[in-house]
Amino acid sequence: MTLARTREADKGKARPSRRVAYLYIPTLFVLALTGFGQMPIYNRYYLSDIPGLGWLADYYVTRNIHYIAAAVLLGLIFYGLFDFLFSQRRRLRLTKSGALRGALLAGIGVSGGLIVVKNFPHVYFSDSLIIGLDIFHIAAGMAFLLTNLVCLLGKMRWTVAR
Repeated sequence: MTLARTREADKGKARPSRRVAYLYIPTLFVLALTGFGQMPIYNRYYLSDIPGLGWLADYYVTRNIHYIAAAVLLGLIFYGLFDFLFSQRRRLRLTKSGALRGALLAGIGVSGGLIVVKNFPHVYFSDSLIIGLDIFHIAAGMAFLLTNLVCLLGKMRWTVAR
């Protein structure tokens, strides 16, 4: 199949990276929304009084939605990582902004995983470790969102052609 025929065959089809982006951005939004819902800010500032947003004040609802969205994000991370390592690495290289975002995502994933583990019945973490994990998770999440905003406004990509 020639390159021209390949391009014609691909016309009208979303690239895998485009389809992943359509799932990635709403997932980040849901994670941020429900992550802040873990803190009592929606009830404190009467945002949960807005019709249709009452569920934001329910800790268990926001926690379960946060866990589901985190599972989706982990799936997207592993898809992107394996796609890059096994099929795109010869063609693309990771940018500095991509490496920074990847490191922040790794920090969020590890701290989030440890926060989930601490909820198991027979697992004990000290109070200072739990507080440190929570603060790190929130700070890494905020830094990741801010970094993504800067990269979006500056049109910085995760990868560039070699």
